Amino acid sequence: MLVLDTIYKADQGSRYKAMDLSKAKAAPSRIDSAVHAAHIADSLNLIKVTQILDKHGWLGPQDVGIDGSNALFLVIQHANLATQQKYLPMIRTAVKDGKTLSSNLALLEDRVNMREGKTQAYGSQLFRNRSTGKMCFYPIADPDHVDERRKAMGLQPIAEYAKYFSLTWDVEEYKKNLPEIEKAIKENKLTTKNFRSF
Repeated sequence: MLVLDTIYKADQGSRYKAMDLSKAKAAPSRIDSAVHAAHIADSLNLIKVTQILDKHGWLGPQDVGIDGSNALFLVIQHANLATQQKYLPMIRTAVKDGKTLSSNLALLEDRVNMREGKTQAYGSQLFRNRSTGKMCFYPIADPDHVDERRKAMGLQPIAEYAKYFSLTWDVEEYKKNLPEIEKAIKENKLTTKNFRSF
């Protein structure tokens, strides 16, 4: 389905542009403009994707190619909480049917849990602590066994994942810092609006 390939390019292209500007330390107004453009693309993509899902159900790589199937997941992953909650059962079924990766399900479950104010299971979601400016893992349930859960869902060890954010994973340090992380979430008044996906 050609439309999904186009959606995939729009979703990823808008994000890479914003990330490239951020890495290049461009003016904040240029970065904000790029992020705003990504959110507009998200809104337009969501209309098309929900129409496809409501008509055809989840389409796997065998149906629409890898990029097309990834487009479905990415648009839902970047959608609002209500949309994510609506399509989460469909994605669970798609994993059972071999139409999407279990890692995609893990990412969406973590994001929904985070937005609902619950702990995440797989450690895929981070936030920036406004008072320190540092990236932090959103509270993880039973962090001692997070890698076992990650492995079961096809995710890399959390220590490797942490490197993408220039972080070092130390479970004991994380548990020690958890009260501070939870306090930062409350103080920063992180809500579902603040967690707009990017």
